[in-house]
Amino acid sequence: MDIEDRAQRVIGLEAIKAKAEELNAEGKAPFEVEAFIKGARGELARQKPDWQKYAAAAKASKAAQSTF
Repeated sequence: MDIEDRAQRVIGLEAIKAKAEELNAEGKAPFEVEAFIKGARGELARQKPDWQKYAAAAKASKAAQSTF
């Protein structure tokens, strides 16, 4: 992931944090706030994927599967 993509990802995460804090201040239920965060982070991951993390996860998965 290049520096520009990483910076945009950080901006996205900060926006998610701000919105979650806003929802919390409005008195939304904790599960609603958590559902928002999970959905927003998933959408961010689809829009700005971190291929290095994906490769590491795939490698770990293959290593775990080979132990069985």
